[in-house]
Amino acid sequence: MDVFDRARLGPLTLRNRVLKSATFEGMTRNALVSDDLIAFHRAHAAGGVAMTTLAYCAVAPEGRTSRHQIWMRPEALPGLRRLTDAVHAEGAAVSAQLGHAGPVANGRSNRLPALAPSARFDPQAMRMIRRATAADVERVVAAHASAAELAVEAGFDAVEIHLGHNYLASAFLSPRLNRRTDEYGGSLANRAKLALGAARAVRDAVGGRVAVLAKLNMDDGVPGGLGLEESLQVARWLERDGSLDALELTAGSSLLNPMYLFRGDAPVAEFAAAFKQPVRLGIRLAGTRFIRAYPYEEAFLLEPARRFRAALRMPLVLLGGITRRATMDLAMAEGFEFVAMARALLREPDLVNRIRQEPGTPSLCTHCNKCMPTIYTGTRCVLA
Repeated sequence: MDVFDRARLGPLTLRNRVLKSATFEGMTRNALVSDDLIAFHRAHAAGGVAMTTLAYCAVAPEGRTSRHQIWMRPEALPGLRRLTDAVHAEGAAVSAQLGHAGPVANGRSNRLPALAPSARFDPQAMRMIRRATAADVERVVAAHASAAELAVEAGFDAVEIHLGHNYLASAFLSPRLNRRTDEYGGSLANRAKLALGAARAVRDAVGGRVAVLAKLNMDDGVPGGLGLEESLQVARWLERDGSLDALELTAGSSLLNPMYLFRGDAPVAEFAAAFKQPVRLGIRLAGTRFIRAYPYEEAFLLEPARRFRAALRMPLVLLGGITRRATMDLAMAEGFEFVAMARALLREPDLVNRIRQEPGTPSLCTHCNKCMPTIYTGTRCVLA
């Protein structure tokens, strides 16, 4: 496979095999699409990616990481349509990432109780996160279907179900976060019910009208969390159920260890500056225990992803340290159908076009990760 060949993804034909992975844009005041958000995705579409991903669209109001995030409701539809039209005008497809933030949600900002598999204290909101009831789980699953239907109505070409980073479905998968003894706890089969149910509900809602992907943690990167072997089993179940057209492989916990996904420098001071007191002081004093530095290398998730490639037949998206043509070619040679880019495109939205024209083009991304704290004010590269 050549990374710049046209490719099939469910019902879609994409112009190449490079996807813009979801990176929360911080451009959705009042939980609605803004002109800045449209310009952000239009730039990536014009820059050459086959499909850009809108992140992140909550399926319920309490499922937002803050009250400014989009949640899928009729009021959001006009803005979403403007966004999809703008991306299509540049010749690219566009996906909506759907999910529920669960314990990563900020209950104080949302003015609604956050949900988790088991009750826990949220130091950011300074309040307890409520244990989700069985009725909550059923409601969230149904909300995924409703959100997917709205995405189709808004003109999206694909939806991506967020099953990673210890958002709600991922938190249910985690033995560390899920201490339940009911039908949603204990065995992996029980812990996976929300993830599998959401995927099935979405597929049943959209049929073959749009592509359906999911973003799944291979490893939470925390002691006692979801590990590789259990994640592989969940992936096998998702494949068996036939609810997905592709699986994007990720890692890390937004709740407990976010840098496990990003690798590179740990911008503790910049994160602290983004918050008010007393959270700012807490991050300065203890931030290195949460915002840890991991060495960056190209294709840093390739090794665990190989296990998934060997075990599954469904199309897979390789994420993590994809900044050069040589790395893209390696992913294709290893049998991955797609690659996903994120941070490198924040600095250079046209990087894909330039790599296509000149394969030796280097990325200017330094992996300083100072883009990460900008999600609170508008996601951008601070060096651009």
